[in-house]
Amino acid sequence: MFHISRRSFAASLSGLAGALASPSLVQAQAWPSRAITLVVPFPAGASTDIVARLLAEKLRVDLGQGVVVENKVGAGGNLAASSVVRAAPDGYTLFVSSSGPLVTNKLLYKSLSFDPLADFEPIALLGDVQLVVATHPSLPVTSLAELIAYGKANPGKLTFGIPGFGLMGHIAGELIQRTAGFQMTTVPYRGSAPLTNDLIAGNVNVSIDFLPTYLPHIESKAVRGLAVTADIRATQAPAVPTLSEAGLPGIAATSWFGLAGPKGLPKPIVDRLAQLSTAFMTSAEAKARFEPIGVRTIGQGPEALRAAQLGEIAKWEGVIRAANISLE
Repeated sequence: MFHISRRSFAASLSGLAGALASPSLVQAQAWPSRAITLVVPFPAGASTDIVARLLAEKLRVDLGQGVVVENKVGAGGNLAASSVVRAAPDGYTLFVSSSGPLVTNKLLYKSLSFDPLADFEPIALLGDVQLVVATHPSLPVTSLAELIAYGKANPGKLTFGIPGFGLMGHIAGELIQRTAGFQMTTVPYRGSAPLTNDLIAGNVNVSIDFLPTYLPHIESKAVRGLAVTADIRATQAPAVPTLSEAGLPGIAATSWFGLAGPKGLPKPIVDRLAQLSTAFMTSAEAKARFEPIGVRTIGQGPEALRAAQLGEIAKWEGVIRAANISLE
C-alpha cells in the first residue's frame, strides 16, 4: 500500500498551488521591472500635471524604476482616459487625473468610450484644490451676500466668466446660482489664463475658478476673493471665508486628484501603489511642496477614491441636468 506523510502531502499541495498561481499574481510579484508611465489629461504646468510630477519623483525613488509623465491633452481629458482604459492592466500605465475625467465627464458628455466607474481600478485619492468666487474691484460688492443681492436687484447685469464649459468652475457656479436664487450671464473662456486677464481688466464681473491662479491677484487687490468653495478656509488666503461662512451653508465644491489604473490591475500592485502614494501625500514633505501651489494633500486609498467618485455623481448629476450642460 502507498503511504505519504503529512509533511510530504502539505509540500505537494504547496507546489501545486504555486504551479496554479494566476499569471496576474506572478506578474505582480515581478513588478516593476521597467519604467512606469503616468498619463495626465492636461498640459504641463496645470495643477494635475504638477501633482503627477511630484508623485512620479517620489515613486522613482521608492520603486527603483523610471516613472515618466505623459501629457495627453484633448476632449476634456477623455483622450487620456481612453488610452489608459485600453492599456494592459500590468501596472505600467497609470492615470493621474482630476475629478472631471474620473467622474463628471460621465454626466457631461453625450457619449464616452469608457465608464469612469466600471473601467478604472481606483488606487488613491491624492489631494484636492478648491475654487474661489472672485470679482473685479469696480463691482460694488465686498461679500458673497452682497453679490447675491446685487444679482437679484440687477438681473442680467452680472457676467460670470468660466474657464470652459463643463469644468468645475462652471458647474460650481451653476450650483451657487441655483442655491442662492439669482442668475448671471455665462461667458466661456478657453482656460484660466484668459479668464483671469479679463477679470483683472474688468471685462467680466465675476469668476469662479481654481484658487491657485488667483492668489497673487487677491493679495495685490487686483481682484476680490469673496468666498472659497471648500469646507475650510484656504491657508494661502485665510481672510477669504468659505461658502458656508459667507451665507450658503452645506455647499462645497473642490476638484480632487486621483491615481487609478486600468480595470483588472492586480491587487498586490494596487496595494503597493496605494501604500506609497498615501505615505507620500500624508508626509510633511508633500504638504510643504503642495501647499504653496494651493493643493491640499489628502492621501487615502482605493476605497476613498471610489467613494469620492460616487459622491461627485450624486452631487452634480441634478445640477448638470438642470443647467442643461451637454458636451459632444
